[in-house]
This record gives sequence, structure tokens and C-alpha cells, in this order.
Amino acid sequence: MDLITIWFVLLAVLWTGYLVTEGFDFGVGMLLPVLDKGSGAGDLEARPRTASHLDQRGGDKGGEERETRRRTMLTTIGPHWDGNEVWLLTAGGATFAAFPHWYATMFSGMYLALLLLLVTLILRNMGLEYRHKRHDREWVRRWDLAIVAGSFVAPFLVGVALTNLVAGLPMTEHMMGSTAYTEFDGNLLSLLTPVAILGGLTVTAACLTHGAHFLALKTTGDIRTRARSVATRAGLVTAVLAVALFVWLGTQRGTTAAWVAMALAAVALLAAIAANTKGREGWAFVGTSVTIGLTVVAYFLMLTPNAINGRGDSPDLTLEAAASSPMTLTIMTWAAVVFTPIMLAYTVWTYWVFRRRLSVEHMPVREQAGAEAH
Repeated sequence: MDLITIWFVLLAVLWTGYLVTEGFDFGVGMLLPVLDKGSGAGDLEARPRTASHLDQRGGDKGGEERETRRRTMLTTIGPHWDGNEVWLLTAGGATFAAFPHWYATMFSGMYLALLLLLVTLILRNMGLEYRHKRHDREWVRRWDLAIVAGSFVAPFLVGVALTNLVAGLPMTEHMMGSTAYTEFDGNLLSLLTPVAILGGLTVTAACLTHGAHFLALKTTGDIRTRARSVATRAGLVTAVLAVALFVWLGTQRGTTAAWVAMALAAVALLAAIAANTKGREGWAFVGTSVTIGLTVVAYFLMLTPNAINGRGDSPDLTLEAAASSPMTLTIMTWAAVVFTPIMLAYTVWTYWVFRRRLSVEHMPVREQAGAEAH
């Protein structure tokens, strides 16, 4: 296996790591306004209540309970969300170093879309960092809006971008001396094709399902029960979208290996749904993780031997044309051999340390919660 192929495979691993870890992170953010309402007999009833639980204008028990549930859900991803984004940063850096022409073509052709993705991630991360800095109801509401909106928009844009690479982009070939360069030849609207939008919706639905499985695995009581209910319904929607996407892309770009990967991804998703209905949250989470991983594998199989497929009669940008020099790839390979095990070991350690379930009883009482808003 040559170095170009090795780094192409490593990029698939990095994207898998990002979408599996940040996927449940996005899903939890999407579910904040869905699972913050109790069923009326939730575990908050067992929580000791004091006057400080109530709004000073006369009491807002429902608002305080919703806030406690949101804090519980956000605490499940608190130790992980910033570390999860290391996968994305590493994938971007590896693409820049190993395949500079691929990186340049993506960031020139998808500049506005990727800029929007970056702004969305920044605002979402600011929400996760700043929502708890003040106990001001309006302050919290605005940052929650950033978290929820970012959790929907970011995976949609990622899905649109990755699907465009596979389905094909309008490309043109330019000559610089005796060297041919393949470049993007379109605009923002040319990225919003029906199949790309379907890809964005599929990734968003998959993250929602993945996040619901994660919450069911990491919480107890009412949040856990309702997360399992949402996961089943979201999983069925994801299955329908995924089948439509796989058939659409498969008929255009599919190879035997890609079809096998897509079929296994569909089986893993159905297995996850079945495990969730039986209350086996751990296996359900593994199932959606495998689904995401196999989908990334299928995407990369439909790309190879290209970095970007051309749309229609447009030329392809091949991996060979996009790659760095052999010396650069060799140096990068040795760096990866040293640092990748460290990153993986730290990630595993983090998830092991914070492996226990959470409930609303674990949330400390906020004195005068919401009072500063008035």
C-alpha cells in the first residue's frame, strides 16, 4: 500500500472519529428543547426543594425543572465536546498537508459553506462555554438557541459537503505551464443539489438518533425513558433517508465494495433500533456508531481513486494529482505513528473516567436561579 492510499484511509478514519464522537454531541444539542419537559412524574420530584428553586417573582417550578434537565443533558457531553472536535481539526490539517490541492479546491469552491460551518461551530461552542456563566434567564435562552441551532446546522452542512465530494462538483481543468490543475467551477447554489440536501438531512437525522442513544445510555429516569422513545422514531426516519441516499449515490458512483458497506450500514442501523426498543442502550449506541463508520467507508470507496468526483463531464481531481510529495507524506506518516496512539489513549481514558450515568439529582442547586433576569 503506497503512502497516498495510506493517508486516504487515515482521512476516512479521522472523519469516522469526528462524526461518531461529535455526532452524539450534535444530537444532544438538538434534543435540548425536546427532552427538557418532564412527563409529570419524573425524577425531579425526588429532588429536595427549597425557596431558591423558585423564581423570585412568585415561583416558576416548571422553568426551573426544564433548566435542570437541560443542565443534565449538557453535562453528559461536558467532558467530551471540545475533545471531539480534535478529530475535525486533525482531518483538516491532514488534508492540508497530505493533499494540498484537495484542500485548496474544497476551501475555494465551498468557501461560503465552510465559513458558515465554522461560524456555526464557534457560536455553538460559545453557547456551551458561556450559558452557565450567568443565571440570567434571557442570557441562558440566547446561548441555548445558539447551541440548538448550531447542532442542527453544522451536521447538515457537513453532510452537504461530503455528499458533494462523492456525487460530483462542477470542475474545470487549467494549464499552468505543462501542469494541469483541476479546480472548482461553480458557486454556492451549485452545491445545493437535491442529493446533497438529502445527504445533509441524512447526516442530521443520524446525529439526532445517535445523540438520543447516547442520552439513553448516560442518563437515568425520565430523560432516559424519553430519549429511548425519541431514538426509535428518529432511527426510523434516518433509515428511510439513508436508504434513499444510498440508492441515489450507489446508482451513480457505487462499486461492489461500496454497496456492501452501505448494506452493512443499513443492517447496523436496524440492529441499533431493535436494541433500543429492548432497552439495550449500549448496543444501540454501538449500532449507530457502526452505521456512521460504515457510511464514511462507503463514501470514501465511492471517491477512490479520486479526491473529488467531477459532475457530469467535468474532470475528476485524482488523489495522485492532489497529493503532496513522497517526502512530505513520509514525514507525516512518522508523526502519525507517534502521536495517533497518544490521542486515542487520551480519548479512551476520558470516556472511561466519565462513564457513569447522570440524573437530575446530580445537578447542584442554583441559588436564585433566574432571579437576575428581572
